[in-house]
Amino acid sequence: MSEFIKKDGFDFSFDVKACEVCGGRCCIGESGYIWVNQSEIIALSERLNLKRDEFINKYLSKIGYRYTLKELGFNGGFRCVFFDIEKKQCSVYEDRPTQCRTFPFWEYFKNNIREVEKECPGIYKL
Repeated sequence: MSEFIKKDGFDFSFDVKACEVCGGRCCIGESGYIWVNQSEIIALSERLNLKRDEFINKYLSKIGYRYTLKELGFNGGFRCVFFDIEKKQCSVYEDRPTQCRTFPFWEYFKNNIREVEKECPGIYKL
């Protein structure tokens, strides 16, 4: 049975069950930034049993004053460094950054529904 999430201000809903068959389309494809804050850096470094600086050096890129998750080449595009290719899912799902947790309900998609529909099979227009 599907489980739909709706958010005020969005003209679509999201079927959580779609993630089970999607193959991680929101984690692969075009290059982009997944911003992480200091509390997320700490949570992820603890999850991976790494010191904060080790985690930053291994998994993050610094853009200006902010950090973003690194990307790796994948199928002619890119994938998040934490996307497990074999399982086709996030390897740090429980501690994933806020930006990942809030997908597909990003401000940008309020006016770009067609774009998120192409990326995510769980999008249903209201």
